[in-house]
Amino acid sequence: MELVIVSASQRSPSQSAKVARYLNERVEGFSKVNHIELCQYNLSFWDGEADSKSTDDSRWPLIAQQLRNADALVLITPEWGGMASPLMKNFLLMCDNQDTAHKPALLVAVVSGISGAYPIAELRMNALKNNKLVATPDHLIIRNVEQVLNHNEVDDERELHLRQRIDYSLHMLEQYSEALKAIRFQHQHQPFPKQQEYSYGM
Repeated sequence: MELVIVSASQRSPSQSAKVARYLNERVEGFSKVNHIELCQYNLSFWDGEADSKSTDDSRWPLIAQQLRNADALVLITPEWGGMASPLMKNFLLMCDNQDTAHKPALLVAVVSGISGAYPIAELRMNALKNNKLVATPDHLIIRNVEQVLNHNEVDDERELHLRQRIDYSLHMLEQYSEALKAIRFQHQHQPFPKQQEYSYGM
């Protein structure tokens, strides 16, 4: 199975990318992991037309291929002003549901303070309708991110708990990935009549 981790900070280097690297190190159930750091790609902003994905210097086709091959995704966004980053929302708008539908996604918010719940709520509420990604019930909020996930050894009880939750969440993402394979297979080989009429969420 393949996993795609998307980090959506508009800064480089970033704490979101640091979290992505840590998750990559902890993944066990996936044979291949790709980390897409969105700020490293020259992506146009989605204007509602497919042509906006294929400007001359766009690297969207490379991203789309990785999404097509993926069995699951991890979506990591910083919290800016209580919102998910513009890069994350633009990425989700550009996703073709032929590449992402019925694939599980672990949502991760990264914040320098103690908040972080708003980006998760935003993504659950309005970011997954048309790309048909399936957010897992568990999510992660990495609070006080500058102080955590920096060293191999840690003796802080709260960080130990966070690391254990990360391992659990990645384990459950693997379980959902395995389970949703059957849904995608049935969707492709035994489609609902006029299935194409329901390609967008209500």
